[in-house]
Amino acid sequence: MARRASPEINAGTMADIAFLLLIFFLVTTTMDVDTGITRRLPPPIETPDDIKVRERNVLNVLVNKDDRLLVDGKVGDIRTLKEVAKRFMTPVFPDNPNFPETEIKSIELLGDIHTSKGVISLKNDRGTSYNMYIKVQNELARAFNELKDELAMQRFGVRFTNLVNEGQIKAVNEAVPVRISEAEPESIGGQ
Repeated sequence: MARRASPEINAGTMADIAFLLLIFFLVTTTMDVDTGITRRLPPPIETPDDIKVRERNVLNVLVNKDDRLLVDGKVGDIRTLKEVAKRFMTPVFPDNPNFPETEIKSIELLGDIHTSKGVISLKNDRGTSYNMYIKVQNELARAFNELKDELAMQRFGVRFTNLVNEGQIKAVNEAVPVRISEAEPESIGGQ
């Protein structure tokens, strides 16, 4: 009895089909893209290393590994951080040593205006959760956005986000600069 040879399967065709399927899935699959914090950084400026910022001009915000806030040496709350930052950066208390110094700037379209010399110093612990980090960033951004909105409403009758005139946008940004200094994370400890 003669044995028949079993027919071979053409493996080349299967490789082509697998390759086509791989390409199909790569082209049709959408990737979940993580988005970060959209903040435009100012261009680097040439400054001496020994710049001294007066202590009254700095609002220190610390976030420890347990996601607790310490705002200027006192226990803080994420729900009130925006108001604390906004009040600190509002240039209405020039002679009060508990608030930052102010200076009068001559800004085109706004004239002579009081601006704050305040800076918000943000420092996180290495163990701070990403969620808390984002919450703190959002609250600080909201504080500056509201200050810009208030100035734009007062001077131009519209919110800052609705300004279309580049000169007006530049003027408001110059009057209310976003001054957040973020330090390298380190171990801060419990509070």
